[in-house]
Amino acid sequence: MTATSVPKTRVALVTGATSGIGTEIAKRLAADGFIVVISGRSLERGERTARELGDQVHFVRADLTEHRAAEILIERTLRIADRLDVLVNNAAIDHIGSLLDTPTDEVRQTFETNTFGAISCLQAAGRTMRERGEGGAIINITSRLASIGVPTMSLYSASKGAMLALTRAAAVELAPYNIRVNAVAPGMTNTPLYAEWVSSRDDPEATRQRVASAIPLKRIAEPADIAGAVSYLASPEATYITGVSLPVDGGYLAQ
Repeated sequence: MTATSVPKTRVALVTGATSGIGTEIAKRLAADGFIVVISGRSLERGERTARELGDQVHFVRADLTEHRAAEILIERTLRIADRLDVLVNNAAIDHIGSLLDTPTDEVRQTFETNTFGAISCLQAAGRTMRERGEGGAIINITSRLASIGVPTMSLYSASKGAMLALTRAAAVELAPYNIRVNAVAPGMTNTPLYAEWVSSRDDPEATRQRVASAIPLKRIAEPADIAGAVSYLASPEATYITGVSLPVDGGYLAQ
């Protein structure tokens, strides 16, 4: 095999990857052979996560609500690995509260991270993929709540619903550059945030059972379930799939 025919190692960027679903996605992509760049706001947590995941994983601190943060993150990714094949837009914050009583600054904060920050990453990564001319894959982590209504979750739902609409439109607009854009929509998932919420209930075990009983498969998702869907959409097996939202929710949305 000549030097020019040696396949290049693919590179993935996973935002918000210092805990929970993001960490599991980074772990899975590294196992798939990617060089993985992870980002997050905490330098200490990010560096620790990268060490735990191995030499293929590199951390770049980024707060995507800051000016030019997405562009700088992409630039640093290219300095680390010289290319970008996959972007996983995972960074997000939760929001629970009354729709009518939520202050405007909380609304803006939710959208700054979940929607505007993700859009900036998609734009910066998409420009890089377009300029290189080899295509790529962008995977937006949305939510089952992008498609249904749940009391006190309206603003979070709206921020993720915007990303679902963008996924479909961007898939069409970026198809001429062979850039595929898809979404993964997790259901309730066993993350540290979920564990914290369950433990705050008066009867945690009853809460766990109630949540699981509402899901056809009778269990909540594990982060590895979400990572498996991302792995597939990032793989060569999915090169003809674009503009879809893949629910990973145990059948919840099918009811």
